[in-house]
Amino acid sequence: MSSPDGSIPRLGYGAANLGNLFRPLTDDEAWAVLDAAWDAGIRHFDTAPHYGLGLSERRLGAFLATKPRDEYFLSTKVGRLLRPNPDHEAGGLDTANDFHVPDDLQRVWDFSADGIRSSLDESRERLGIERIDLLYLHDPERHDLDLALAEALPALERLRADDEIALIGVGSMVTDALTAVVRTAALDLIMVAGRYTLLEQPAAAEVLPACREKGTGIVAASVFNSGLLAQTEPRRDGRYEYGQLPEELWDRLVRISAICADHDVPLPAAALQFPLQADEVRSVVVGGSRPAQLVQNVEYAAVSIPASLWQTLAAEGLIP
Repeated sequence: MSSPDGSIPRLGYGAANLGNLFRPLTDDEAWAVLDAAWDAGIRHFDTAPHYGLGLSERRLGAFLATKPRDEYFLSTKVGRLLRPNPDHEAGGLDTANDFHVPDDLQRVWDFSADGIRSSLDESRERLGIERIDLLYLHDPERHDLDLALAEALPALERLRADDEIALIGVGSMVTDALTAVVRTAALDLIMVAGRYTLLEQPAAAEVLPACREKGTGIVAASVFNSGLLAQTEPRRDGRYEYGQLPEELWDRLVRISAICADHDVPLPAAALQFPLQADEVRSVVVGGSRPAQLVQNVEYAAVSIPASLWQTLAAEGLIP
């Protein structure tokens, strides 16, 4: 399940759910999800301090501590430090950020060199793992993109030059931000969240060409578009990011689904494999809060998809 260049596995598990995203998981339930992922062959794991205020990193690290270090690829993120929350009250939860965890900590943006270094050290401590393969700057445009370009990205480059980290990148769902960071810094990989999917491909206009020019690889995330593409039969009442699904995207989804059905390809299998048709895309990361979801995603990644499906979708103007 390795990528074409062998450096990063083609299918990864995005561990936001381990931080109790949308619903709480017990430690045992979280472990069962990771067990299922590992047993199904997944060896690429992505997490972040943001996910459950460190809970995702702690749970993932405890699990990976039972596995040989050379058998998996691990990424986490920097940019938000976790610090005590002075406004925490007993019973308070971080549900404003969709995580069902106590809000005794708060996220503090810090793009300085010291802040980036502290974030890496604190992630290593939470994970209990010294060697992190890939370090992303997380959502820089949500804080200050100019500051990210001026301070955070050079700090990441220095960490790589000092052999503190092997690979560096940026993760974002904003195409303008991704284009800017690729053109500014010598990044190894970027994580494109929800912007290069079977349903919509705004990253194709500028992000992919910039990556091609700079030799930067892409990890595609949120490829199911908030779950819209995760079922063989799409539902009109499905959520799209933070609101309702726009009518034009629903019409597009219906057309894509019908073409997949005509080719006897499950819609989720096409959604999972679509990004990998681009040479710039090295890996696809998918989430999941139940073991069966992880097993199913590995099966979708192995479905044989005829070239005629991609040709028909392109001829209909639904993919580049």
